[in-house]
Amino acid sequence: MSEILCEWLNQEVKTSQTVSPKSFAKAFSSGYLIGEVLHKFELQDDFSEFSQSSVSSAKLNNFSRLEPTLHLLGVQFDQKVASNIITEKPGAATKLLYQLYTALQKKKRSGLTGAEMQTMQPLSTMRLQNMKSEAFRDQRLSRRRQNEIMAKIQAAIIQIPKPTSNRTLKAIEAQKMMKKKREAEDVANEIMEFEALLKKDLQAKESTPKASLDTAAQTTADLLSTYSDDDYIKKIQKRLKEDAFAREQREKRRRRLLMDQLIAHEAQEEAYREEQLINRLMRQSQQERRIAVQLMHVRHEKEVLWQNRIFREKQYEERRLKDFQDALDREGALARQAKLEFEEQAIREREVHEHIAVERAQALYQKHYLACAEILDQILDLSTKVAEYRLLTNK
Repeated sequence: MSEILCEWLNQEVKTSQTVSPKSFAKAFSSGYLIGEVLHKFELQDDFSEFSQSSVSSAKLNNFSRLEPTLHLLGVQFDQKVASNIITEKPGAATKLLYQLYTALQKKKRSGLTGAEMQTMQPLSTMRLQNMKSEAFRDQRLSRRRQNEIMAKIQAAIIQIPKPTSNRTLKAIEAQKMMKKKREAEDVANEIMEFEALLKKDLQAKESTPKASLDTAAQTTADLLSTYSDDDYIKKIQKRLKEDAFAREQREKRRRRLLMDQLIAHEAQEEAYREEQLINRLMRQSQQERRIAVQLMHVRHEKEVLWQNRIFREKQYEERRLKDFQDALDREGALARQAKLEFEEQAIREREVHEHIAVERAQALYQKHYLACAEILDQILDLSTKVAEYRLLTNK
């Protein structure tokens, strides 16, 4: 049967993808080719919304759009059939395509368009099929939403490390404290050495101006003989400015170095305090993490229960609609049966009436026949008597 369907699809319908018996289930698993077949028969107006992608959302979109058209053609299609086709269950796509082929051949022979077939369909059946289609779509969306929530919960679950023993924690804290103390002592020693160097530099600075003054006096005496007063004063001023600028720069570098060391020391202390605070909070928040995970599980279970309740209500509604439709169908069947029985009774009564009429006609004919025969016999008797009388009387 699959070979006949492949020949019909490849030669008569001429689908965009060549179909073979081996790849039959895979070719129709997305529902795109089914929509293309219906579109070629002018039954799927929204074929532009179909997708050839193999992701679950695209397949859901395709089969959701196919369901009303397949129900319009009278093809049996529901969630189970769609799931079997999507999972490439053997024989599922072949069975659906055979039903579709039969329905399309009937449509071709009848010459009806999709709009005409839809107008000829009973209103209650159309509503029921639309509601089933919406229920199918909502169920798939709720299942997809449930899977996404489960994935988020699995991703959000925190792997809580096992608490170490008290001895190990105390030893680690003691090592950290000893390390911090050594670092603090090293910083303090460096600061003391820096302060000592700073004092030496200050003492050297105090002695330098005196020596520079003596040298300047001697130099002044030597230069008075060779230079004028203006040149000498300018050189002195220039040298003093250079010395002052150099001292300023040295002071700035010393202050900057001291500030950097102080900032680094404060940053180390702040990092140590933050680390201690984080460790304390981590120990305190382990129970909070467990509670958060449990709360997330509870919320997920609540969401699942809510989705299941909505799904059950939709099933109950579908069941009520189906029962209502079945009751309508039964009443219609009973009405048709009563009509047939009434017609049969009328035919039987007509036959009895005709039979009685025939019998009455025959009885009337017999009555008239007997009366005519009796009259004829009397006429014959009279004629015979008249003849005898004439013979006897010679008249």
